[in-house]
Amino acid sequence: MSRALIIGAGGVAGVVIHKCCQNSEVFTDICIASRTKSKCDKFKDELQGKTKTNITTAQVNADNVPELVALMKEYKPDICINVALPYQDLHIMDACLECKVDYLDTANYEPEDTAKFEYSWQWAYRERFEKAGITAVLGSGFDPGVTGVFCAYAQKHYFDEINYIDILDCNGGDHGYPFATNFNPEINIREVSAKGSYIQDGKWVETEPMEIKRVYNFDQVGEKDMYLLHHEELESLALNIRGIKRIRFFMTFGQSYLTHLKCLENVGMTSIEPIMYEGREIVPLQFLKAVLPDPASLGPRTKGKTNIGCIFQGKKDGKDKTYYVYNVCDHQECYKEVGSQAISYTTGVPAMIGAMMVLTGKWKKPGVYNVEEFDPDPFMEALNKWGLPWTENFSPVLVD
Repeated sequence: MSRALIIGAGGVAGVVIHKCCQNSEVFTDICIASRTKSKCDKFKDELQGKTKTNITTAQVNADNVPELVALMKEYKPDICINVALPYQDLHIMDACLECKVDYLDTANYEPEDTAKFEYSWQWAYRERFEKAGITAVLGSGFDPGVTGVFCAYAQKHYFDEINYIDILDCNGGDHGYPFATNFNPEINIREVSAKGSYIQDGKWVETEPMEIKRVYNFDQVGEKDMYLLHHEELESLALNIRGIKRIRFFMTFGQSYLTHLKCLENVGMTSIEPIMYEGREIVPLQFLKAVLPDPASLGPRTKGKTNIGCIFQGKKDGKDKTYYVYNVCDHQECYKEVGSQAISYTTGVPAMIGAMMVLTGKWKKPGVYNVEEFDPDPFMEALNKWGLPWTENFSPVLVD
């Protein structure tokens, strides 16, 4: 018997809701809450009668801590799964603290006014969560999330020390639009237009946006251009994985996407600085988000596969060792199963699994943790069971 409060009603939330309903032995009750209650009701109507999970819905403003507290006190959840916006993480953590509810999210907090991704704000909650006797799991999506579990698994089973990690995120899907983003356009464009960075010998090395490019041949997808980006999990992995000398994160982009993005940047449409327009203040990036296709609408149109994984180089028993573990996900299969494309699917499934780990006591310890700080084995087992099977390769092509 467990009750989960799911905050958010976008593409990822849809996958989390579907997966919790498939896993009704663990998730006996869920409450879907969002600013727009009609979106929550739509999920409820879709799933009612097809699951043993009892579904309720609620309206809540995730920026408003008293509203969140009132909802938690009324619903009494065992865990809160935060699939709202990263700007809202701290408000939701505050409410969880006040109501002594376990917490899980898929992306780290970032302030709305600066494109800055780091864990410091959430790590600052460690002592308070410990004292309250509740667990917070940070970044239980795919990257961050599964990539961290992959690292913990590699460390536990295959290496004495891991010196180099390359995280490769390839989306070989095609939605047929000249330009669209696979997840929240605001977050996506902020991530891509920010400076790149990687960790070398314990320090951040900064690069210009899209400055470092590599080509890689991905299993079941083929050869793709990939670019070095800043990504939040590098920060926690550098602390939690033994022997690290360098960690990098690469993501694939097609030429059409990059050309459109450059044009939009050049004319100021990706700016997060407010401007005056016809007597009122607007943020160009938020306006752009309003005219772009909704990522949730890409599902039925997207064909192709994603391939996300980690390549490790390190030592075992004094000998050099390499290891690559990855998942391949098919956009159309995801759409058939839960009505979403693979980007939402690869984030939503691990959020459900992470919540299940906490609820079943496998990942339950007071404090604030990143996923790689827990035992990876039950999570890895669950990935195979719940739709994200992984493949191992012990002689992968390395990224130079």
